[in-house]
Amino acid sequence: MPSAGLVTRRLAQLSAVSALFALFTAQLIGALLPVVPLFVAATAAGAAFETYLQYRRPTTLAQLNKIRLDVTVRQLLRDMLIMVALLRIDGMDPERGQAPLLIALGAFYSLHFLCQAIAVMVRRARSLPVVTRNIDVSALNPSAAPPRILLRRPAHRLLAFAAPGTVGLLVTAVTAQARWGAIGLAVSVALMGAGTLHLARWLTGKKRARSDAEVLEWVDRWLAGYRPTVAMYFSGGTSSAYQANMWLSTLSRLERPLIVLRERFMVQRIDATDVPVICFPRVSALFALENSTLKMMLHPANSGKTSQVLRIPSIKHAFINHGESDKLSSCNPYAKAYDEVWVAGPAARERYALAEVGVEDKDVVEVGRPQLAPILPYAGPPAGAYTTVLYAPTWEGWDGNPGNTSVVLAGENIVRELLADPGVRLVYKPHPMTGSVDPRAGAANERIKAMIREAAARRSGPRPGPGAAAELARRTAELERLTSVSFRPGADELERMLLQGAPPGDREAGIERATAAWEAAYWASVPPGEHLIVTEARPAIFACFNAADLLISDVSSVVSDWLTSEKPYAVVNTSDMGEEAFRTAFPTVTAAVVLAPSGKGVRGLLESVRHPGKDRYAGLRAALKEHLLGPSDPPSLERFRSAAEALCARADERRERMAARLAAPGIPAPRGAGDDDAARESAREAAVEGGAEDAVTA
Repeated sequence: MPSAGLVTRRLAQLSAVSALFALFTAQLIGALLPVVPLFVAATAAGAAFETYLQYRRPTTLAQLNKIRLDVTVRQLLRDMLIMVALLRIDGMDPERGQAPLLIALGAFYSLHFLCQAIAVMVRRARSLPVVTRNIDVSALNPSAAPPRILLRRPAHRLLAFAAPGTVGLLVTAVTAQARWGAIGLAVSVALMGAGTLHLARWLTGKKRARSDAEVLEWVDRWLAGYRPTVAMYFSGGTSSAYQANMWLSTLSRLERPLIVLRERFMVQRIDATDVPVICFPRVSALFALENSTLKMMLHPANSGKTSQVLRIPSIKHAFINHGESDKLSSCNPYAKAYDEVWVAGPAARERYALAEVGVEDKDVVEVGRPQLAPILPYAGPPAGAYTTVLYAPTWEGWDGNPGNTSVVLAGENIVRELLADPGVRLVYKPHPMTGSVDPRAGAANERIKAMIREAAARRSGPRPGPGAAAELARRTAELERLTSVSFRPGADELERMLLQGAPPGDREAGIERATAAWEAAYWASVPPGEHLIVTEARPAIFACFNAADLLISDVSSVVSDWLTSEKPYAVVNTSDMGEEAFRTAFPTVTAAVVLAPSGKGVRGLLESVRHPGKDRYAGLRAALKEHLLGPSDPPSLERFRSAAEALCARADERRERMAARLAAPGIPAPRGAGDDDAARESAREAAVEGGAEDAVTA
């Protein structure tokens, strides 16, 4: 059943469209009768209302576009009704007065369509076959984009440039003097003509973007100069960038790293990093990597487009996942497509063996979780007046299993129990995809947040002084300056590539320091006992870990990461299994307190956190930590680097074997054995001519 908010939006859209049609009807009646006051008022109101909707409610007009009643048709209808009215108004000479106006109006629309055609050509010319970040693209002759109203907003352009003509024609309707319409239309024609000429400059001379062929040649030269060794490959949806972002700090510590993306929008969703980013939207361009120095790729997630890069035999591939849990998704059968599967510790190795999904034990490499280094270890029971509890439930998943998330069946009960304890400070951080599949999860999430806000409003106590808020604002501005680039509203991909060129070499260290300072300022700016809802990117989950004394979560990678601290934790059992079966099925629960959906057990859990003598799982957590994440010596980052070096060595050995085979007489060269620029260029041309992304096959 649709929500109340959706129904309200639909009614508002219907009302707006009905009002627009009513104004057209009034304009038609005023033109035919003719009733000049009615006609002028309806025309002016219709144009003003259309402009308001374009700027404030564009989704309302999008519904009309679906039935081919777009802005051009509506404006043309409005202008034609004006011409009909002029025919019927006394005092207007159809030949000497109205005919020139009609010719001028035709010239205006001819220029409008010409401008729109040029805008399409400019957009295509500036949409390159690759998108980059952290790379100097000056050789591609990048330039600032044309004004947005000319390039990407035809509706705004038409309404703005047509306004003088509409005003002039309405004055003509009132006065029966054609010169006012002629003046208004002359201004409109001049505006549209000037805009068209200005936009055409981006198709010629210094502002013209490089051709696709020139860009691909540049990519080859850049790869040859940078000589990448290890790349992280990522493809996903709008809310999945966190899966790649969690690996940025680790990737930056490898030799000549590279980030390879497939979706254009993802380039701006990757967090601040000094690692070069290059996006290949088309598979034909992706094969530029085949003859590069790239030896291996890391894959934090599976996607449909992953199969395309797996076709390149000269590159070795390792699946590193974006977190490990006891869920079936952590041992996906797709993993057998990779050369190696890198896991944190022995638990994941056992998980793959038990799952029998085709991943051989020899291909599983234990590397730990190097990005967990910022998590602080357990320092004893809560020292202050409050016990900080982090409730971080996972999302509902794709399979509809009610045991995936506790939000729907248990979330409100658990939060109610926590808020009933005056000594608890609750930090609620739901998964960013909560409610994206099951509306019940989204609704429960909103009710939980409402409960927390109400409880926070009732809680009183001393608050930090104004200096704390000022310090947080200063740290926020500093961090934003380091981690973001300010784009003007009309900036397109090519302009952003120009602005996001090669970064200064020390930016990542500065971001790390600024992030630590921001987190300190954030926690200092909120009262010690204030309940918090954290849904923004900052503070990050690890910062919440460090501020919390206890974690309550579901079966998810959050639990495995939390165990780095060896602090107490609880897992909510919303499955149909009993507690013992639940612990057996999910090894990460071994050292956890298991909570029922009713929330029963929360009080005892809090008691064990405050009084370590009542904590039955302290010893088990240390053992489980090593089982899940591997030994602490050597450090995880060293093991990760060693695994990367070993896989790169395997890639080198394969290339040497292929080179030796190529040198043998009478043996055809296998794919990827040596430079084959002609074959690659042929494949690119086939892909372009065929119009299909998958025209290039292995």
